[in-house]
Parts: sequence; C-alpha cells; structure tokens
Amino acid sequence: MKHSSEYEAFTSLVDRVLAVPHSVIKERVEQHRKQAALNPNRRGPKPKQKTVKPSVSDPGASAPR
Repeated sequence: MKHSSEYEAFTSLVDRVLAVPHSVIKERVEQHRKQAALNPNRRGPKPKQKTVKPSVSDPGASAPR
C-alpha cells in the first residue's frame, strides 16, 4: 500500500523524535529553563530566588548600623 508524502514525512519525523533518549530531552529542557530564567523581560511567574539567612554564629550577620 502506497502512502502519501505527508504521511511518510510525519512517520519519519515521529521515528526521529522517538529515537532521542529521555535523558537527553530532560537535559535540553533544563538548559532551556535556565536560559529563559535569565531573560529580565520574561512574562509570567518568576522562579523563586533562594535566600540565604545569616547564621546566628556569623559575626558579620549583626544588624546594620
């Protein structure tokens, strides 16, 4: 049975996508997220920033004078 050229192109594309390991896809997604987070004009919710609380034993952690 002969298939249309669109069907052949679609099936070849799906085969190429499915051949990529999941670990590679996860790595690329993470790289994209890091790159997108650097954009200051990004729309939508911003990722939460990790804040470092000063330690009580830290002598430089006293209140500003």
